[in-house]
Amino acid sequence: MDDAQRALLRDHADRLAAIGIGALIGSDPSRAADFALRVGPLYANFARQRYDREALAALFHIADIHDVRGALRAQFDGAHVNSTEARPALHSALRSDLSGTGVARDARALALRAGVEMRRLVEALQASEVTDVISVGIGGSDLGPRLAVDALTAASVEAGTSRVRVHFLSNVDGQAAQKVLTGLDPVHTAVVLISKSFSTQETLLNGDILRAWLGDDSRLYAVTAKPERAAATFSIPPERTLPMWDWVGGRYSLWSAVGLPIALAIGMDGFEQLLAGAAEMDAHVLQAPPRQNVALWHALTAIWNRNALDLRSHAVLPYDERLKLLPSYLQQLVMESLGKSVRHDGSAISATVPVWWGGAGTDSQHSFFQALHQGTEVASADLIGVVASQSPYADNHRALLANLLAQSEALALGQASDDPHRSYPGNRPNTLILLDTLAPHSLGMLLALYEHSVYLQAVLWDINAFDQFGVELGKQVASRLLPALVAGEAADAEVSDPVTRSLLAELRQPAR
Repeated sequence: MDDAQRALLRDHADRLAAIGIGALIGSDPSRAADFALRVGPLYANFARQRYDREALAALFHIADIHDVRGALRAQFDGAHVNSTEARPALHSALRSDLSGTGVARDARALALRAGVEMRRLVEALQASEVTDVISVGIGGSDLGPRLAVDALTAASVEAGTSRVRVHFLSNVDGQAAQKVLTGLDPVHTAVVLISKSFSTQETLLNGDILRAWLGDDSRLYAVTAKPERAAATFSIPPERTLPMWDWVGGRYSLWSAVGLPIALAIGMDGFEQLLAGAAEMDAHVLQAPPRQNVALWHALTAIWNRNALDLRSHAVLPYDERLKLLPSYLQQLVMESLGKSVRHDGSAISATVPVWWGGAGTDSQHSFFQALHQGTEVASADLIGVVASQSPYADNHRALLANLLAQSEALALGQASDDPHRSYPGNRPNTLILLDTLAPHSLGMLLALYEHSVYLQAVLWDINAFDQFGVELGKQVASRLLPALVAGEAADAEVSDPVTRSLLAELRQPAR
């Protein structure tokens, strides 16, 4: 957005500044229905946001100016939307066949071939004596599969679609490896090393631990864009290696062979249902008119809250224990994609992504909700619920849904009191998203919704959603400091920062 478009949004925010969410709802009887959209098993209600129809029209007008439909088409067709690295972002081709262009068709063909190989490995492992699989990765190679496995495993075990237990190891801290290995039998355990470059420090160090624990390389598997490195470093042959590609970023990769742990946990048919759910959302986002496009509504709402209302924090509040990892997953997806301060042309931009955080209800109601309701910093929020319970405890599920509905209402409407300590200002904007059930298909839809919202926000801000150079600096500095920790004081001369030298000296002191 340019300065004039930002000013237009701020003008609307100023006009609405004295009008609370309750008044917006009360003055517009059809708002609750008109500000809601359904796509298959997913329903989203935006009626408790702090905009009215006039401000919403301005947002959609800005979307038209930026040709968001054309931008979506370009991304699906394989244009180099990752401008700094001159690459396409074709994660949609892993699950959808919605492009007629050569590069996207080629990507789709590669994805389908990889799916065949993935099914072969899944079925072989499930038919073997392996009972446990440890998935080793970090960032995008870990968070997406970890979320999906945590969300979907219980139903798959109950249905008998998989007998393999999947465990995850990401942190380079040796305590994490020790915890994962406790209670496992190396004779009945396989390990999947997931790294696009196969040079990720955390993954390689943890891989070394697990190879030594297994005793040989026969139950090591790899998912990588560098199969030659997997073979050279861990003796993993091609028949136990699945591909990754440069046109899929790590945080968008769970739909690829990076999802092997998901398929092992819920079965390959379940994994394909996950892909089908994302594909349904892809088709909706690409084909729906703007006013009926749930991802565009979500993106424009985020733009409004950040640029018009200057909200600097966004909470993700899933009211389903199986989605407790969703805030962590979305932190990476959103903040790594949108945490940029320059446009495509390198010029500075202000006020992009807020801080995303959150936790599962109802636990989080007893921790940070106090600040959400009565704190001085207003946060926007997404509250997410599941309509049909898959647990046998109906009373608990009704209580959970009551809390979901209550928190959305209370955040938006508040409650006045003569006692200032018991006064709730309300006017906290929030979107409520419901899934009919939590199943592979509906989870795929939900995650794809967020992916498309992120890309559309990037289009409106004119930033690159697909590079991640901010992740690299700390790694580079760590690689320079490691020799000082290995060699001791003899390597301190190579450390230029005096504070770091002082901290190294402190680390060498004996425990007190």
